[in-house]
Amino acid sequence: MIRVVLADDQPLVRTGLRMILSAEPDIEVVGEAADGRAAIAACRDLGPDVVLMDVRMPEVDGIEATREVTAVEEPPRVLVLTTFDLDEVVYDALRAGASGFLLKDAPEERLTTAIRVVAEGGSLFAPSVTRRLIEEFASRGPRTPRALPGLTDREDEVLRLVARGLSNAEIAQELYVTENTVKTHVARLLMKLGVRDRVQAVVMAYESGMVRPSG
Repeated sequence: MIRVVLADDQPLVRTGLRMILSAEPDIEVVGEAADGRAAIAACRDLGPDVVLMDVRMPEVDGIEATREVTAVEEPPRVLVLTTFDLDEVVYDALRAGASGFLLKDAPEERLTTAIRVVAEGGSLFAPSVTRRLIEEFASRGPRTPRALPGLTDREDEVLRLVARGLSNAEIAQELYVTENTVKTHVARLLMKLGVRDRVQAVVMAYESGMVRPSG
């Protein structure tokens, strides 16, 4: 069972999310929070696997709450909730430790799939939306040119393809290797970079100047 905390300052949003998730046999909503401070407390007290975290909340916002809940020894995974207008603070939330983000008008199946993906240790890095958002925020964020440590040429190549939003299967096709080989390269580059998931690796790639936003 995937244990979820809902953090959003709008009661109707929380109610809608709870109704959607209550229909899933492997997902349980164990708590709700109307602001970032309450979200931090709920994570401490309830030990969820995943937090759906709104960005703009009173008291403590979603960015600071994400930073705090992901700083513990066994942190929950955080999915940031944002609106379609490309809220620029989402980039900061990714840097704070979020594993990905969803648009608030995303289909129900995308929401439930995303929760399962991050609960298993993955990240929400869909080519259609996530790449565009990360490029937008990375182009505005601070970026000091620096080399990424210890990557082989192949790992460097894989990271650039990940940053383009390609899945493991698409990278395997691009490089003419097996999907398992790509998974191995991704796991190694994550370890070398000291990051938890693909989203964090992509943010680091943009910040280092290794990958630049398109356009």
